[in-house]
Amino acid sequence: MISAALAFAAAGLAVTGIASIHAGRQPQASAGFARRLAAAVPARLKPPLDLAARLEAAGSPGNLSPKEFMAIKALTSLIAVPPGVALSAVAPGRLGPVALALAPVAGFFAPDLHLRRRATVRIRATRAELPGLLDLLRVAIDAGMAPSQALTAVGRRSEALLGREWERVGDQVQLGVPLAAALNAMTRRLPAPELQGFAAAFGRAMVHGAPLSDTLAAQARDARLARRRRVEEEAAKAAPKIQLVVALLLVPSVLLMVAAALAAALLGAVASH
Repeated sequence: MISAALAFAAAGLAVTGIASIHAGRQPQASAGFARRLAAAVPARLKPPLDLAARLEAAGSPGNLSPKEFMAIKALTSLIAVPPGVALSAVAPGRLGPVALALAPVAGFFAPDLHLRRRATVRIRATRAELPGLLDLLRVAIDAGMAPSQALTAVGRRSEALLGREWERVGDQVQLGVPLAAALNAMTRRLPAPELQGFAAAFGRAMVHGAPLSDTLAAQARDARLARRRRVEEEAAKAAPKIQLVVALLLVPSVLLMVAAALAAALLGAVASH
């Protein structure tokens, strides 16, 4: 038992040390490390077809390529083996072999969970920022700016994630990239449904010559309504959880306090007699 606990602690410290050393390096050194690691991975460990899109939706962490990301997944799978051995030693009954088998599997899929969390955070930020930026974009276009110039101007005056993406789209259009291609690339980096609707409506308005002011106003209104519905849904989902916490924690604690007060009163009455 003690040896297994020490092995688990040593593995945890080793993983923490490797992560801290890797995080403290410069981006060039990190990229070089990922490339060397990718070269050591067998060629048959091919990345999934959607991995490039998921990396892009997560913000391209570390500018990793799909092959480099697969190499990191293989490394985390190997790092998870010592904790799996430690858990298998302390697990009761037949759970030991199960823990030993599942540890490298969990380590292999842990980077995918990290990508999913990053993409979810970026989508939530986009949904929160979209209505206000749409209003600013509408004001800029009504002031006489061209659409690409309005995107750049609004993006440069905003520190939001979506503002930086709009600035990037405007710069690409000014460099000669077609607006549709720049908008499609933006929606791949930020795959929020509301942003995809904005890109489609914006592109149609540019092609058919529809008034952009009305289009942007409608998009901002729809984005606010969608955000309101999400807040209401999250509040409705949180109510049962709050009731469960009250029923399992608060009510028993109050009953214990009442029981303790009654017991103290009874003991005092018995002692007085």
